Amino acid sequence: MSKIVIIPTYNERENIEEIIHAVMQLPGAFHVLIVDDSSPDGTYLHVQELQKKYPESLFLEIRKKKSGLGRAYVHGFEWALANGYKYIFEMDADFSHNPQDLIKLWKACAEHGYDVAIGSRYVNGVNVVNWPLSRVLLSYFASIYVKWITGMKIHDATAGFICYKREVLERIGIKKIKFVGYAFQIEMKYRAFVRKFKITEVPIIFTDRTKGTSKMSNAIIREAVFGVIKLRINHLFKKL
Repeated sequence: MSKIVIIPTYNERENIEEIIHAVMQLPGAFHVLIVDDSSPDGTYLHVQELQKKYPESLFLEIRKKKSGLGRAYVHGFEWALANGYKYIFEMDADFSHNPQDLIKLWKACAEHGYDVAIGSRYVNGVNVVNWPLSRVLLSYFASIYVKWITGMKIHDATAGFICYKREVLERIGIKKIKFVGYAFQIEMKYRAFVRKFKITEVPIIFTDRTKGTSKMSNAIIREAVFGVIKLRINHLFKKL
């Protein structure tokens, strides 16, 4: 067992079958773990049907309730570590992340020696398709804000398309993570950064979803704004 892609879901029935097929068709034997928050639209039922086709490479964890993206990923990370995977990926279910780019992220870690590979929208300009300008500006300037507060030289601090070597997840203290949205993505990178893991950004083109509904909210934005300051303070007082 080497590579597993963790995809958290909540009401992704319209996308789930297609995204699973797309990952399974990639060369290099990527496994998939769906972490579903008991989707009212029955997303997990579609996954259970697909497990008949992919019995040895498609896995499903159903959580009792919706409690945020960060908690879903932590659940998935713990499962992947317990099951012996070496390269552990984050990816959205809605095709905003191109499954073909999983190969580039894996090569950055497996062949070029990086510990964390980030699928970056901003490392080479702004590579975002179908987002309103307000959303692009929010995301872009959020990363500038994160750079300023934390000192990380990462262009896309809120990115959610990532490959981690298992050693990173074993050492950064994932059980302590409480943030759920943008702040979760920032905290993961910051924890890796302060422990001096080798981080790279791989340029990707991010395409906004065409099916389903975005889970963005004002609460997630507020969490990120104030969460970054909290992360920096915790690091300064050696509480991270």
